[in-house]
Amino acid sequence: MTRVIIHGCSGRMGAALTEMAAQMADIRVVAGIDVQASERPYPIYPTLASCPVEADVLIDFSTPQALHQWAPVARERGLALVAATTGYSKEELALVDKLSHELAIFRSGNMSLGINVVQQLVKEASKVLGEQYDVEIIERHHREKKDAPSGTAQMLADSVNEGRVERLEYVYGRHGTETKRQRGELGIHSVRGGTIVGDHEVSFYGKDEALTISHQITSRQVFATGALYGARYIAGKKAGVYSMADMVTERSAVTTLLAQREQALISLEHIPRDMALITELYGSLAESDVFIDMISHTGAANGYIAISFTINEGDIKKASEVVRAFQSAHGEVSLNISAGITKLTVEGPGMELQSGVAHRVFSTMAMADIPIFAVTTSESKIAYAIYSADVTKAVALIKEEFAI
Repeated sequence: MTRVIIHGCSGRMGAALTEMAAQMADIRVVAGIDVQASERPYPIYPTLASCPVEADVLIDFSTPQALHQWAPVARERGLALVAATTGYSKEELALVDKLSHELAIFRSGNMSLGINVVQQLVKEASKVLGEQYDVEIIERHHREKKDAPSGTAQMLADSVNEGRVERLEYVYGRHGTETKRQRGELGIHSVRGGTIVGDHEVSFYGKDEALTISHQITSRQVFATGALYGARYIAGKKAGVYSMADMVTERSAVTTLLAQREQALISLEHIPRDMALITELYGSLAESDVFIDMISHTGAANGYIAISFTINEGDIKKASEVVRAFQSAHGEVSLNISAGITKLTVEGPGMELQSGVAHRVFSTMAMADIPIFAVTTSESKIAYAIYSADVTKAVALIKEEFAI
């Protein structure tokens, strides 16, 4: 059970948090902090210092200025924090960073799970569309919102730049007679009116086409749900700053498991370190229509290297002729061909942002005495070769380890 104190409990977000927390069996709001009295199913205190109730996490949905009041108390009590307030100044962000050396802090420019998916889409779009597309961001919020642009708009702008080689300069609104768009800028625009909870759109404008990625929130319960998920996630974590991306990627480190059976592994050792020779080998395999995968070059001791790669079992005869001819031409080369191999691939969008995934995969195999013969990796994928006889056990263990 995660015990939560809500700072700003009498406001609209406080009401939404209270309502959503009541629907979660593993979260209990034990107290609220607010100078305004309100009807809540828990005691309310004017300051965190005056609150005697023990808790695990403090969720702050108040004002940036309140940070200076509750931060020392939270540090003293060792409370994990969900810093959901937006509009922090540079000095206040520096204070949050200082707190993170002692406390676990969950912070996001937007507590919506959906907007964090949009972040990834925007980053990928920026990578693909490149320098030839102009980028503009428009954010819309209710008339009472105090800060502009929104923290979410800033977060999305940062995602655009993460996908680019050359960073764009942020331009906040445009007015006047000399506002021709300059190359290398990213426009961010704010609209305020009515009761809009939060709309954001990122547009990429190219020659004769435009792409817009948009997100709309129609209820504050979306923010409340994200903040409560954050509280559940941050409780018990070691000191540091954690984001919505950390929470999402921890749950999505491995989402896909594939088994490619009927493979064979070819290993050659003591090959002279001469790229012309290696190119010759790969060229001969290509001419024989042998598809190779999981290519690995290891070692460079004493001028020699080792090479391994996988092939389809159906190509063993053709591949064997090629590699044995290569071995004969270079007498020091040793050769091994193993059939009955399966390539297992574990993949997940969160893998590139989470450490320790490879350790979990390989330690799971080691504890089950499943030998691994070759490994290749990318940002979001680990592929490894094992005996086909071990596949059923390996698949069951990986599914259990990563809950897939």
